[in-house]
Amino acid sequence: MIALPPQPDLDLASLVRTIPDFPKPGIQFRDITTLIGDAAGFAEAVRRLAVRAASYSPDLIVAVEARGFLFGAAMATAMGLGLVPVRKAGKLPGVTIGVDYELEYGTDRLELHEGAVLPGHRVLLIDDLLATGGTILATADLIRSAGAEVAAALFVIDLPDLGGSARLAAGGLACETLIAFDGD
Repeated sequence: MIALPPQPDLDLASLVRTIPDFPKPGIQFRDITTLIGDAAGFAEAVRRLAVRAASYSPDLIVAVEARGFLFGAAMATAMGLGLVPVRKAGKLPGVTIGVDYELEYGTDRLELHEGAVLPGHRVLLIDDLLATGGTILATADLIRSAGAEVAAALFVIDLPDLGGSARLAAGGLACETLIAFDGD
């Protein structure tokens, strides 16, 4: 395996493509596929996330469906930790625990395998993008219902105009991001 050297001066934001009017008019979609498609950029994003994650001394990485899996798996590998996926309802085989949460136009459900997160575990939540914070707050509730501690949530991208970081802070959840983009 070839390890790429750290590139602390690399501008990660320049590797994120903006697609206007997707998935609907007025939305500026921040597409990470161009970041993860760049070997040096992806490696540097994971390195920066792992450096921040280390300060929280996690026992496990919990990654949120679906793009959170990309960064969570790479971070777990880099940090020598296990990875627990949090998925939408009905996607995991076997016995699961779950939490229902409110969306803008209804409700949804997140689940993880029963026993994947245990009382006493110190967990770090990972997702690619922080918008309103609803999904990550629901994930934190799910982890806490299993008796584990949520140390913090880490994201590659923050859309601060949508209020997610303020909502997480109000919910007592520390969060860190690598990149912030104005607008939605």
